[in-house]
Amino acid sequence: MKLSITSIALAVGVAFAASAQAQQVNERKVNKAEHERIEAQAKADKAKCDTLKANAKDICMAEAKGKEKVAKAELDAKDDKDQAKAQKHVREAKAEAAYDVAAQKCDDQKGEAKDACVKQAKVERDRAKGTAEKRADAKHDQQRAATGSTTPAKPADEPKRKP
Repeated sequence: MKLSITSIALAVGVAFAASAQAQQVNERKVNKAEHERIEAQAKADKAKCDTLKANAKDICMAEAKGKEKVAKAELDAKDDKDQAKAQKHVREAKAEAAYDVAAQKCDDQKGEAKDACVKQAKVERDRAKGTAEKRADAKHDQQRAATGSTTPAKPADEPKRKP
């Protein structure tokens, strides 16, 4: 009797393990399919740009590349355990994409107007990245408060002491 209960428990354990492994394999397949869909969409978006000329083509390509980077960052964020960090990367990807497009649009201008345009694009990118950093830090602070942790998120840089 004891042997049959042990056998049943072992069989149930193996079944659960096999189920978990199958789920991981399925998740990898879905993730790979989603990556391939993003790649295909990026290729199609870039192909649309081929009909354009000069700076309009550059702007179109910057938009297509930015859209691809953001989509990949969002996909990677879905599975990341540290959601605050993942969302920071998504926001940074969006900021970089917007900057790349804005910088290309600035190329249509000349002289001081172009310089001012590029400067404004950089300010907006840096502001968006700063906001992303602040949000990530706030999320980490909330997580530490919820778990009761007292360790700082980022260790202070202390000079090394000689023994």
